[in-house]
Amino acid sequence: MDLILFELYGWLARIGYRAYFSGMGLAADCPNVMARNLAATIDRAYLETGQRVHLVGHSLGGIFARSAAVRMPDRIASVTTLGSPFRGLVAHPLVLKLANLVRRRIRSLYPNPPQGCATSRCSCAFARSLRRKWPRSVAQTAIYTREDGIVDWRYCRTGDPKVDVEVSGTHIGLICNSATYLCIAERLATVPRKRAASP
Repeated sequence: MDLILFELYGWLARIGYRAYFSGMGLAADCPNVMARNLAATIDRAYLETGQRVHLVGHSLGGIFARSAAVRMPDRIASVTTLGSPFRGLVAHPLVLKLANLVRRRIRSLYPNPPQGCATSRCSCAFARSLRRKWPRSVAQTAIYTREDGIVDWRYCRTGDPKVDVEVSGTHIGLICNSATYLCIAERLATVPRKRAASP
């Protein structure tokens, strides 16, 4: 939810970035609907700033950010994930119970959801994008903590030491962690945001 990222949003604005909330809504909706909402925000930021967009996503938000980068690489400069298990999900039992509640809610909201909706077997555009190759034009940073406590930190890394950054802290603490903020600032400063030249 955007609400829990207000500190990060304010900090990004203070260091000179034009920050946008994702606009995805509650994390208890259809992932494909949420992905479309994020795409609309990316389009707006791209058009308003005239530059490619940096995405910073915490937990599930990082998975949506990675999906957006695969689907819209021409509009995305970089993706920074914070404790996002994009390589698979091994999570605390309470998280898995919440996920099952969300799936039931989605099935009650939408009369004909895709087979396997809100699972890795879903056939929607969002789920398919997670299986696509990472675009070379989009820089990536994966910040994780071994003390996560919510998701298995090993699933929050790419395996590339130039991309993966370990910090100390908890899963929720990543969104207000000074080491996380320092890493974000350093990475954002090194990635060019100019639009790609027209062919």
